[in-house]
Order: sequence, then structure tokens, then C-alpha cells
Amino acid sequence: MKNKVFFSLIALILVALVALPLFGACTAKPAAPAKDKIVVGMARSLSGPLSPIEGSGFGPVYAAWVPEVNAAGGIFVTEFGKKLPIELKIYDDKSDVGTAARLTEKLILEDKVDGLWSSNSTAMIFAQAPIACKYDHLLLTFEGGATTIKDALPSLPYVFINLSFSDWYQLPVFADMLAAKGVKTAFVTYIADLHGLEYSGVAGTEFGRVGIKILGNVSLPPDLKDFAPIIMDAKASGADVFCCFGYPDQVMPVTGTAMALGYNPKAMIMGPGGNFGFYHTAFGPATEGVCAFATFNRKQSPEMNELVDKLYGGKPEDLQNGWGADLFWGALDFWKQAIEKTGTLDQKAVRDVFATEHFNTVLGDTYFTVFGNGGAFLAKESHRGEIGQWQNGILEVVGGGPWPNTKLTADFIYPKPAWPAPPK
Repeated sequence: MKNKVFFSLIALILVALVALPLFGACTAKPAAPAKDKIVVGMARSLSGPLSPIEGSGFGPVYAAWVPEVNAAGGIFVTEFGKKLPIELKIYDDKSDVGTAARLTEKLILEDKVDGLWSSNSTAMIFAQAPIACKYDHLLLTFEGGATTIKDALPSLPYVFINLSFSDWYQLPVFADMLAAKGVKTAFVTYIADLHGLEYSGVAGTEFGRVGIKILGNVSLPPDLKDFAPIIMDAKASGADVFCCFGYPDQVMPVTGTAMALGYNPKAMIMGPGGNFGFYHTAFGPATEGVCAFATFNRKQSPEMNELVDKLYGGKPEDLQNGWGADLFWGALDFWKQAIEKTGTLDQKAVRDVFATEHFNTVLGDTYFTVFGNGGAFLAKESHRGEIGQWQNGILEVVGGGPWPNTKLTADFIYPKPAWPAPPK
């Protein structure tokens, strides 16, 4: 009997020794599949009316940032135990919202990208945001943002917006600057799209808050060619301030027409368009005193000085972008650090880091203001400035909030100098 029990125990031990490795193989977490790169997808307006924004907005930033990261070996991802270089997969959305939406879905479902960076306008981001959230895919945005998306952000948890805009916190700052100079009246023009309608509406609210009366509020059709009647109306109004909330297709001819007709208000703000180097290239010294949206300047810190050299050193002036290039670079650095902290490319894990962490970037302390349990805007405390003004060929930062990172580089000139006399 004892022998039978003994041999039974031996048999059970042998079975266990065979079965345990098999059981472990069944229950162990499967190893991550081999991976040799991080693929980032973008639908960008490489052609069409928005293409100048690609060429002078986020385009030069990712064209400099990605090679710099790859030159250092890439991003270390603990899950794979090594650094992975970044590969960009970019499609041309042809400045068409529907095309941008379709390409965004293709990048997620067919190309299975590890990162999703936005197209280059507010309207495009509105189209991309619900698609990214439908598939739980982090959408990092650049040239675009809108206060009208704020109410939707609690239901868009994967959308992280980096550009300052209208009431986040451009026009509140600009209104305070004007009021401090005794401005009483304004004339507003705006492109007839989501961007223009928002800026016009926020201008009405913010100017009204500080007692500035709007004497004209005129919509600019996207295909408008003759701006003379509008400029003449603005001139006749006698308003202290003229605002053009349009894209380069409006900003450039509006400026040229104002010069030709001798319209010299005490202050002008132009954007988007006035913030780009091509604005100064086109109009030269005549830009003196014209305002635009601007967040940074090389004078703000050694880090900003280095960034300007990385982005624009030795490159044509018209590539420069004073509104947002620093925010874009900081957002990319944040994305890299978020991946390194989580040790994975899992979208939810990276998204949760975006929603909760602070990282040090070229902006200084960098973090996001989250709405509910949803998406977020780059915190105003991470902005270095809001309003710029062309002075001696440089877009100086002349307006910003009292938050910790604000660093102005020049005083606001008011009234602006008159246009130079035309050559005889």
C-alpha cells in the first residue's frame, strides 16, 4: 500500500513538472510584437489656400524637431526596451475639410499610426476631433483652436489643443492693452468662416468689457477680391483700431489696400497672417507698429534664442512664425516625455499623462487645462506671450498675462506710425 502511494506521488510530481511550464506559457502576458519605429500620421494642407500656413506654421517645426530626435536615436519606449526613431506619414488634404476627415480615419484604421498630429486650421481640427475620439486615438493639434470647441471638450477626451486663440487669451489681453491707451472705438473685419465668426464674437465681448465701441463689423467672403469699399468704410468711421481676423488671403490684400488708400488708424491687428515672416517680407518697413498674434521671441530666454536658431537660422525670413512655433515645439517635447514616462505607445496611457502631468519644455513648466474628464487646452500659464507688434523688422512680444511664464520683449507702441509715403 505504501509503495502504491509513493509511486502515485511520484507520478503527480512528474505531471506537475511537465504542466507548470505549459500553464505559465498560457497565463504569461504575451511579449510586445517587435517594433522598429514610431509612425506618426498627418493629413496636412500641402496644397490649396491653406498651404501657406503649412509652409510657415507647423511645417518648419516638425521638419526640425523629428530629425533632432532621430539623431539622438529616437524615443525610448520601455515596452520595447529600446529607442525607436520617428517616421512621418503625411497625406495632402488639399485644404478640404472632408478630405482631412477621411484621411484621418485612414491613418488610424489602415495605417495604424502610433501618433496623430493635426491638420492646419481650426475647421480641420473640428473635423478630426470626433474621429480621433471615436477610435480612442490621441490628437495633438497645432495651427488651430477655438473657444467654440470648449463646450465639446468634455466629450473629446483625446483632443489636446496647443495654440492660443481668441479668448485663450489673445483678445482679453489685447482689449486690456487698448483700454490702457485710452482706445474708445474699433472697426472689425473677419473672414466668413468658423475662425472669423469666433474672433468677431469674442472681440465684441472683450472690447465691450473695457468700454470700446465697435463702429463696424464686416464679414469678408473667402473669394473677395476688392477690399477698397471696406477700407473706405473703416476710414470713414474714424475708429481708433482696425482689426482683420482673416487668413493670409485676406490679411495681405487688406494691408496693401489700406496703404494704397492712406488709411492710418492708431492701431491695427492682423491675423493669422501678420505673424508670419512673409508679412514683413512683403511690406518691409511699412509694417512698423502693426500688431499680430505672437507668443515668443528669441529675447525671452536662452532656450527661446536656441529655438529660433534651430528653426530659422540661415533660412528665409518668410518662413518665420511668431505665433505658435514655440507652443508647437513644446507640445512635441511634451509628447516625447509622455511616451517615455508611460513606457508604451498605448493611446490611453499616453493620453492620461497628457491630462495629469507637468513637464519642463522650451516653454518652461508645461501642462494642460483639462475640461471635465475630457480634452484640454495648453494652460495659459505655459504661454510666454499673446500679442506681438512689428518693431524695426522684429515681431516683438508686447502683450501677455500676469501668469508665471509671460515674458514681454518690448513696449506696446500706440499710436502706430503712419504708412511711409509712397515713392514718387
